[in-house]
Amino acid sequence: MVPSHELRNRMKSFKEKLNDSDPSWEMAVIFTKINQYYFTGTMQDGMLIIPRDDDPIFWVRRSYQRALEESKFKDIRRMHSFRDASQSLEKTPNIIYLETESLPLRFYERFKKYFPIKEYKRVDPIIGWVRAIKSEYELKLMRKSGKKHQHILENIVPNLLYEGMSEAELGAKLFQIMIEEGYHGVTRFGMFDTEMLLGHIGFGETPLYPSYFNGASGNRGLSPAAPLLGSHHRKLKKGDLVYVDIGFGIEGYHTDKTMTYIFKGKIPEKARKAHQECLKIQDKIKRMLKPGISPAEIYKRIMDGIDEDFRKNFMGFKENQVKFLGHGIGLLIDEVPVIAEKFKEPLEKNMTLAIEPKKGIKGVGMVGIENTFIVTRTGGERITGDNPGLIPIP
Repeated sequence: MVPSHELRNRMKSFKEKLNDSDPSWEMAVIFTKINQYYFTGTMQDGMLIIPRDDDPIFWVRRSYQRALEESKFKDIRRMHSFRDASQSLEKTPNIIYLETESLPLRFYERFKKYFPIKEYKRVDPIIGWVRAIKSEYELKLMRKSGKKHQHILENIVPNLLYEGMSEAELGAKLFQIMIEEGYHGVTRFGMFDTEMLLGHIGFGETPLYPSYFNGASGNRGLSPAAPLLGSHHRKLKKGDLVYVDIGFGIEGYHTDKTMTYIFKGKIPEKARKAHQECLKIQDKIKRMLKPGISPAEIYKRIMDGIDEDFRKNFMGFKENQVKFLGHGIGLLIDEVPVIAEKFKEPLEKNMTLAIEPKKGIKGVGMVGIENTFIVTRTGGERITGDNPGLIPIP
């Protein structure tokens, strides 16, 4: 169970952040499961009402019993519909802060029937920046995840690979092992309508295949109807570059890591050199992950130092390049801040980021690296291991 003092501190930080942004705010309402869990320690069908000048109330439709068993949140009440919650209020504010990134329009219309507000404002950025700074409780879980993540990708995967196995088979074996190692069973993304099973697993040029996923790599997946995990048809053969970019997580908190392997062969020298350059870029970013510097400045320094030739197919392949070098991570794989030119708010101590310089190589696949870091006063603390990748598989 999430400790009660942890829940109190999170709510206090949220109210302070919203006060700084809008001193006249009156109420916020939280519906999404991830934000519910962050503030209450449980995920239910319900709504969390946060008044500015009063204590928050978690109204639960289903399952009220489970919420009481799982959560140390101070005030949990049963409701049958929004009417129950609305009748507890003396009046409904004209403006309420809502999660506009994920709240369906029809859901909002049902809510407005009982909460006749005149206007809503976006609460998502406020919650995002509150969640970006991790507590010691959260960091402990992420460090634990990082150690497991390191062990699986650096020590276990090399022993799973055999000639003739499919990408999907590797993914299935990985999932079972991850569960045995304590994986919480799901890789969560905040990007709208994004599904993910573990991450991207590919042999050879598979990671260069285009994808709707907003990342440097792609994959064919199981089928056009389920472009996830890996292909049943692409089999591992001698000389393949094996690319494994997966999330791991414990009790809700993720780490992100990418590792590459050379299966019974040699990688072309140009690909090896590109990989080494990605390692250098990660180390440069690692040294800059200190409080006070902005992600935009990190991005500019790195991109200004990359020559035009290397920029081709850097952070993607052909037209599928992305314009970031890393991303915040925690209860979701894709959180703020992002190492990109538009993120100008300075980093703060105990923010957590996955840094992932990668480059597509025609005829080979995707080289590069990804690890998860904690922002500290002396630079990034890497919590997912320091193996440089391109692990040879004899």
